[in-house]
Amino acid sequence: MNLTIRELPNGIRIVHQEVTHTRLVHCGFILNIGSRDESKEQEGLAHFWEHMAFKGTHKRKNFHIINRLESLGGELNAYTTKEKVCFYASVLKDHYAKAADLLFDITFNSTFPEKQIEKERQVILEEMSMYRDSPDDSIQDELDALIFANHALGRNILGTEETVAKFSQQDFFDFISSRFDTSQIIFSVVGNISLDKALKAIERPLSEVRTKHTLYVRSGFHDYKPVQKTIKRDITQSLCAMGRPAYSLHHPKRFKLYLLNNILGGPSMNSRLNLSLREKYGYVYSIESSYQPFSDTGFFGIFFGTEEKTLKKAQSIVVREMEKLRTKKLGTLQLHMAKEQAIGQMAMAEENYAGLMLVYGKSLLDHGKIDPLDRIFEQIQQSTAEELLEISQEIFDPSQLTQLTYIPE
Repeated sequence: MNLTIRELPNGIRIVHQEVTHTRLVHCGFILNIGSRDESKEQEGLAHFWEHMAFKGTHKRKNFHIINRLESLGGELNAYTTKEKVCFYASVLKDHYAKAADLLFDITFNSTFPEKQIEKERQVILEEMSMYRDSPDDSIQDELDALIFANHALGRNILGTEETVAKFSQQDFFDFISSRFDTSQIIFSVVGNISLDKALKAIERPLSEVRTKHTLYVRSGFHDYKPVQKTIKRDITQSLCAMGRPAYSLHHPKRFKLYLLNNILGGPSMNSRLNLSLREKYGYVYSIESSYQPFSDTGFFGIFFGTEEKTLKKAQSIVVREMEKLRTKKLGTLQLHMAKEQAIGQMAMAEENYAGLMLVYGKSLLDHGKIDPLDRIFEQIQQSTAEELLEISQEIFDPSQLTQLTYIPE
């Protein structure tokens, strides 16, 4: 794998992998701060910070930030999740130093100009409206709110109109100051750049960042109660979401649940849900199940849309497919093929170097190490039919699933 991890005296870590058969370098900062780290009054602040990072620093104005790499054919981007904020870029290898300098600047030196806050506030309100007008997106957010009720994991990453309308410049500084921890920051580099050149551009400025640790501890999620909810909406197709809490990032069964989810409703056309609901009955255009682990819990969910007249039939088929996995062990050939498929998908994902750069950073934050892909493959290969049956009986228990349905008005 030829990975190098360098930890600086202030706790910031740099992870590097050289890939010579590409013209590009992908690099970025991954911070262990997300929307779940907000108070109720701060809802949406981490996402707003992600937007505002591009709006001005001590030495750059908005235009200079967005034009710095784009004019060179590069890409500058960012995203916010429940547990992470990421600022990253992809550039030709000759422009890596410029990308590293810019990323450092927006991560550590943003000034949050008040005029830009007002402009970006409107942009985020428009983003909220766009999501509300997209039932496929809003049903996922509302399912989170039901599953993780009265907890930060159940809040919308975008925030609310009320909270976003109130944020001031000082709110950004206060939030970052209270959550910023240099031991929870990774700079990740993957691409056609040597370790020496990668470090030369970023090690010195990072070393000058003052050591900072926070006493903040994330509030765990414990009190789950399954609920059933139906909402009428101005839509032409019924939408259904089912889900529940699942295994955390540190749970020993997480890779086995990944394999099991892939069998049930993963991205491939031969998933059981796709074969039954789309290929056999034609009830859906698409259906998927997903498993997302967090630091202390996880999320398992199923999402699909269908005509209102076929909704109950489709729901019963979903439950039936889960019940099959709960009551009947996979055969030897079925299990072998499922493992080969999951491993193949992971191997193909490794060819996406921009994604790999982000995966390295997140893995280092979450686990303190980066496991070689072969070790993950071993854990998948070691999964037994008995173990998958046991996990199915726990996770796919219909009595423990929260169900949210949108039906046409």
